[in-house]
Amino acid sequence: MAGIPGPGDAPGLGCGDNDCMATGWAQRITAAPHSLTTVGVVLGLAAFGQAIARAVTLATAHTVQAASPGPAAEAALYAVPLCLLALATTVPLIFLRPAAAAVAITAASTVSLTVFGSGALTVGGLAAQVLASYRLGRAGVPGGAGAGWDRTQILACGLAVPFLVLALAGHADVPAILLAVGVPAAAWAGIAQRARGEAARQATAREVMAGTLADHMARGERARIARELHDVVAHHISMIAVQAETARETTPGLPAAGAQRLAEIAGTARAGLTEMRRLLGVLREDAGGAAARHPQPGLPQLAELIDAARETSGAGVRLIVSGPVAAFDPSVELAAYRIVQEALTNARRHAPGTAVDVELRYGGGTMLLQVRDNGPGPPAGHPAGGNGHDGAGGPGHGLTGMRERATAAGGSLRTAAAPGGGFLVEATLPAKPELP
Repeated sequence: MAGIPGPGDAPGLGCGDNDCMATGWAQRITAAPHSLTTVGVVLGLAAFGQAIARAVTLATAHTVQAASPGPAAEAALYAVPLCLLALATTVPLIFLRPAAAAVAITAASTVSLTVFGSGALTVGGLAAQVLASYRLGRAGVPGGAGAGWDRTQILACGLAVPFLVLALAGHADVPAILLAVGVPAAAWAGIAQRARGEAARQATAREVMAGTLADHMARGERARIARELHDVVAHHISMIAVQAETARETTPGLPAAGAQRLAEIAGTARAGLTEMRRLLGVLREDAGGAAARHPQPGLPQLAELIDAARETSGAGVRLIVSGPVAAFDPSVELAAYRIVQEALTNARRHAPGTAVDVELRYGGGTMLLQVRDNGPGPPAGHPAGGNGHDGAGGPGHGLTGMRERATAAGGSLRTAAAPGGGFLVEATLPAKPELP
């Protein structure tokens, strides 16, 4: 913020040693809880007592000079305004907000010095003026900072103007000079302290945000590694074990040494798979998830999924495959499996008992996946694929999830009313997802 000194600028506030010592005790007072009220009461009582003493002194001097009786009446005449001014220069510290208290005390101090001279301003009033100026700088003035000086800095300098005018006019010169220097020094010390506090809070917030972001990124990376190990590496290791066992049992005329080696390969693969599953458990616990204990499904498991859907719904569910079947990336196969699973759930929930066709068309390095039912289609009044026809049972979450899976695999998904009635889910998926 322009014009506000930084943490290293405190010694250069323009205050002398005595002024900096004054702002030091002002800082300690404002930092302690409930101490401001106690200090305000003490300063008020001290100023009130000093005003009484000053009134008696003035009354006695006036009586002696005038050679007239009645010092008690003269003392009472002087005591009333002096005591009111003494309270006005201290009590606002307790009841008013920092800016209002600083303005009120400055006004009372100016009236006291102008009307009664330097002797009318009490020590308690001087201390309250410095403390109020420091509180003003520490708390600030509502309204924020501008491009140049903010309102707190302008008000802090404005409070010193009356005392500077009095000092230049030669009226109540000593207290006026002290306040002309001490008021802005205390206020700027409070501004510097506030700037240091704000800088410390911002640094702490940045550290917390950086730590949270780093932890989130680490968890995301561990989850990604766990998915890669689970979906790809673990699947391949399990296939090594199965193929080694199959080769040992089905190869005719296999020598005993070869059978032993294949058995060792299968055992090593199973041991590696066990260790990998243990590692997956650790990674997923760190990432805040549960470790899965089996490979993710893919296109080979579609037949089992369709059989299960047929048994559950009691309706006809067909799997149609066309084109040269090719191997796809495991993540793409997983996306295809989940889309079919969600689409079957969608059909079973919104078109129960209807026939469903699941069609896979291979060709050109892509796969066209279609799931079509012969139900009533989207509800009236809803666009095809709207919230009213959703497998999640909620407002569009199932269709949104399918679309997100297709997009994550590098493909696309659309939903529409099927020709001749029913509902169609169509996804186009590449053989391998494109790298970002």
